[in-house]
Amino acid sequence: MSDESNGFAFLSGVVLGGLVGAAVALLLAPQPGEETREQLREKSLELKDRMIELSEEARKKAEEFQSEGRATVETQTARVKEAIEEGKQAAAKKKKDLIEELGREKGENPA
Repeated sequence: MSDESNGFAFLSGVVLGGLVGAAVALLLAPQPGEETREQLREKSLELKDRMIELSEEARKKAEEFQSEGRATVETQTARVKEAIEEGKQAAAKKKKDLIEELGREKGENPA
């Protein structure tokens, strides 16, 4: 979860930095105000489109990680259940062996 929030913070910083840098560059450029406003509109639309692309990529990656995580959990759960079952079988066999051995000892050494 921490990696996801760090990735989002980085992505937000990149977009914000791009917006601020573009705005400063356009405002300091020697040209008429109308041209500057038009360039600002164009750049903001470009950055908006790029942000949409990046957010879509991030969403797809998050879905992939989620799917991989679920698959891993299911695999591990199956392994744990299998191990528990094997443990139960081993315990039952050992119990049976001990009971048989105890019966033999009682039969050999009557009290």
